[in-house]
Amino acid sequence: MVSLFVHHPSHVPYRAPTLFPRSRASILGHPIHVMLVPVPITCFVGTLISDIIYWQSANMQWANFSAWLLAVGVVVTILAVIAGAIDFLMSRRIRNMRTARIHVGGNIVVFLLALINLFIHSRDGWTSVVPGGLILSFLTVLLLLVTGWEGWALVHKHGVGVEPEPEIQEPLRDDLP
Repeated sequence: MVSLFVHHPSHVPYRAPTLFPRSRASILGHPIHVMLVPVPITCFVGTLISDIIYWQSANMQWANFSAWLLAVGVVVTILAVIAGAIDFLMSRRIRNMRTARIHVGGNIVVFLLALINLFIHSRDGWTSVVPGGLILSFLTVLLLLVTGWEGWALVHKHGVGVEPEPEIQEPLRDDLP
């Protein structure tokens, strides 16, 4: 006889359907993209700050800091893009969100600006930062403000990758007056 009920093995926790789109690239329920993006954001903002200091001081070490920050930021961005692309491409609900499309498109431009900026910063001397590198660093951070806002909206307004908290029920107490 065929059972009409779905049996869940006891070792597999039952996950109730949720209104929130789940992250497909996650570790123990934590979205990988969200874990990675603070690194490139910090690196790209740090690049802008060290570019400004180099522009004002002409101390070559600040240009070196910028180049290393850009290199780390670009490498980790590639990893974040892979995780974000998995979430975006594997979920129609996420792809259909205007906020997600703005976030993805903007971050593609951020990545390209940072990559070009990395090549510019690989030159020697003053031209590695002023004026092209400084302008690209500024544009990258400016665009990060937009894409970061959209990323915040995906998590906090649309609940992308957010696991709903289970309802906590107070234990019944028979001894209360």
